[in-house]
Amino acid sequence: MPLPQTPALVVDCVVFDAAVRLLLVRRRNPPFQGAYALPGGFVEIGETVEQAGRRELFEETGISVGRLRLIGVYSDPDRDPRGHICSVAFLARVRRAEPTAGDDAEAALWVSNRRKLSLAFDHRKIVADASRLLSASRSAK
Repeated sequence: MPLPQTPALVVDCVVFDAAVRLLLVRRRNPPFQGAYALPGGFVEIGETVEQAGRRELFEETGISVGRLRLIGVYSDPDRDPRGHICSVAFLARVRRAEPTAGDDAEAALWVSNRRKLSLAFDHRKIVADASRLLSASRSAK
């Protein structure tokens, strides 16, 4: 039986440092070329979404992370102008790291004033959900 045609699968990583700065990349390629976005990309055949998240994060920013915490799945068919693409989003924390742009990232940087920036795709919603998750885990301690 042939596989059905389904949406493409990507991962997005929300990474905060000890100062609660957000790690962003500036996109080198369309769509949203030049815009700020979360590090992430397509899941490759044979890898888990967690492996894809760590790989994409490292390829785009040079930063390695350990634990990934699931933020959610974002599946609005209109979230990406290239077509129906579902994202599995993860939250990660690092104490300190110096990002270096790589792969399809034009730049990689820590941002303190994230609320003032326009982000590509539905990344503003993903960051808001991650921030709520982070606040809830701090309150529970």
